[in-house]
Amino acid sequence: MTPMNISLPDEMKAFVDAQVADRRYGNASEYMRDLIRRDLAREQLLAAILAGLESGPGVEWTPAHFDELRAEIAQVEAAGTPTSKVSAGRKARPAPVKAVRKKAT
Repeated sequence: MTPMNISLPDEMKAFVDAQVADRRYGNASEYMRDLIRRDLAREQLLAAILAGLESGPGVEWTPAHFDELRAEIAQVEAAGTPTSKVSAGRKARPAPVKAVRKKAT
């Protein structure tokens, strides 16, 4: 690991020390690493959400949708073509959208 020094105002240092004690971190470095990991995860989630939004409109997963997928798989298997080659040449499908049930009010 490469050491890094961070300067904090007294109020922030007291907050970090309290978090270390209250959350059972071994030291301030563990707390900071945890914060950074959480921030990285948040960035990855945001990137995935944005990629999903940019991929086009969603479609509902219906029995017909799964029938199409099964037929496509059967066709690929019958042709003996590796699926990686087929998916590379196939048009991208819109990402399915999970149906959400509304609660009765």
